[in-house]
Amino acid sequence: MIAIRTINMSSTKRILHALIMGAPGSGKGTVSERIVQSFDMLHISSGDILRNMIREKTELGIQVNKFVSTGQLVPDELMLKTIGGELNRLSSTDRSWLLDGFPRTKPQALNLFKIAPVQVVISLDVPFDIIINRIKGRWIHAPSGRVYNTDFNAPKVPGYDDETGEPLMQRDDDKPESVKKRLEIYSEMAGPILEYYAEQNVLVKFSGQTTNEIWPQVYKYLSTRIEPKEKRA
Repeated sequence: MIAIRTINMSSTKRILHALIMGAPGSGKGTVSERIVQSFDMLHISSGDILRNMIREKTELGIQVNKFVSTGQLVPDELMLKTIGGELNRLSSTDRSWLLDGFPRTKPQALNLFKIAPVQVVISLDVPFDIIINRIKGRWIHAPSGRVYNTDFNAPKVPGYDDETGEPLMQRDDDKPESVKKRLEIYSEMAGPILEYYAEQNVLVKFSGQTTNEIWPQVYKYLSTRIEPKEKRA
């Protein structure tokens, strides 16, 4: 069983270096957006860092692109140089940050903790059956990127885009069998990482079925670690 850090409501507010983890469809992107809107934290996406380095053709970016362009996984050592270097640069600016998308393996977590230790790991715990039901109702209008959900944002005419009347489509990776496989892969990957962070006493788990259930818990906890923007105004 994963040990979860006890929340100390009297924690001193300070610069915070945090990591967020959650299965595909857990609402991680929405929670991340709300965190950076509510707190003075930079959202650091590992994918964005890699894409920016590749686009700017930095020395590391050129090395990363050799693997990305051929569909290979970027080696751990190179990933750590890339992400760890960026985090160290930001840490020297006394800015709080929220890391998203890295680490993806326990060895990466072990080495990252040495290079740029995180103080809090936010783990979003949403039942997999809820995620599968949520995602299977997602339909998109491919030309515009508009997204609908039959459960809470249904199109006016089932199966058709509200603005153009064109047919909607469901991505292959949004179909139940694909979602289930992605969740199984995430569980296998995340389990050892979460156990490691629990051992380091930095893991905090937030459970619920929807983002609106989970977000108040996240906000309340983070407010004990870093001052919300609204209180600074």
